[in-house]
Amino acid sequence: MILDEKHIKFREKVKQFADEEVAPRARQLDQKCEFPWDLVKRMGELELLAIYLPEKYGGAGLDTLSYAIAVEEIGRVCGSTGIFLAAHSSLGIYPIYIAGNETQKRKWLIPLAQGKMIGSFGLTEPNAGSDAAATQTTAKLVGNKYIINGTKCFITSGGIGDIIVFTATKDPLLGYPGISAFVVEKGTPGFSEGKKEDKLGLRSSVTSELIFEDCAIPKENLLGKEGDGFKIFMQTLDSGRISIGALALGIAQGALDASIKFSKTALKSGRPLYKNQSIQSMIADMATEVEAARLLIYQSALLKDAGKPFTKEAAMAKYYASTIGMKATCTAVKIHGMFGLTNEYPVERFMRDEKLMEIGEGTSEIQKIVIARQVFGK
Repeated sequence: MILDEKHIKFREKVKQFADEEVAPRARQLDQKCEFPWDLVKRMGELELLAIYLPEKYGGAGLDTLSYAIAVEEIGRVCGSTGIFLAAHSSLGIYPIYIAGNETQKRKWLIPLAQGKMIGSFGLTEPNAGSDAAATQTTAKLVGNKYIINGTKCFITSGGIGDIIVFTATKDPLLGYPGISAFVVEKGTPGFSEGKKEDKLGLRSSVTSELIFEDCAIPKENLLGKEGDGFKIFMQTLDSGRISIGALALGIAQGALDASIKFSKTALKSGRPLYKNQSIQSMIADMATEVEAARLLIYQSALLKDAGKPFTKEAAMAKYYASTIGMKATCTAVKIHGMFGLTNEYPVERFMRDEKLMEIGEGTSEIQKIVIARQVFGK
């Protein structure tokens, strides 16, 4: 796809930041499981934390395609920094933007856009993952406050989030009609971080359990109306699939770039590795699949920007990009041979980071269900 001059210049800006400031830190961040607070501050300064938000809410006033490009370019060098950007921008900000009233938008979106607050999104529970309608966390209205009880798990940036958008139900037996969306602020009595996960990949991204124990939040922290929660979160996930697809693409591109570089410098029987036709075949497959994934992702972003339906295309983009991304990173390790198993080269990190893309924001199996329902018109 040929980008216009605006998007080309934007990509160059993000690429420079990624190459000069993120890439040199990526290995250390991964090894030490160290959250990149300084990079978050820089992304705020560069207006990368709320790219698609209007300027009146602190955003850059750009479009979804620009946002996808940013996640792709940062993910190309560091999946952990990329997943933070995706979770903060899509999951922490988007529900407030589409469902919040003007007071809520003014209160939360501007500091989130500036990086003065970190946003997160609490949907997954121990017994409600792919089946989000099975939410067990409860919200009971008592006077002018909702009393929240329950547990969320595997929440990206949950333990460091200043605000968490989350779902809770009036009654678990009601299914999705009983689910509402709320915002809880860090430090609210009865709200705490539970277990912090020690993960295979994306190790400098914080992933936490969140616990609500008779947590009282103001009635004003309800997003939309009671019962709107499932709809709000499904709209959020539709958009989030574009960003997770872009992250999967970025990691795959990083693996391809590393493989090209290695095969040009490594020798086999005195000849550069890339002279081997089997290596050329692997690289050709990787390059073709990466480009196909890019077209799917950009198409879904353009549809969203045009105000057209994009549910099917976003699910296709996320499913395909994560599938070929996992294949590309495994191939990259194979091309590097034993070097690929060491942290001297980034491809083992890329492979570990890529695996979440097949699971988070709806597993590949869930994406297939979404795609099939759209194809069959249901």
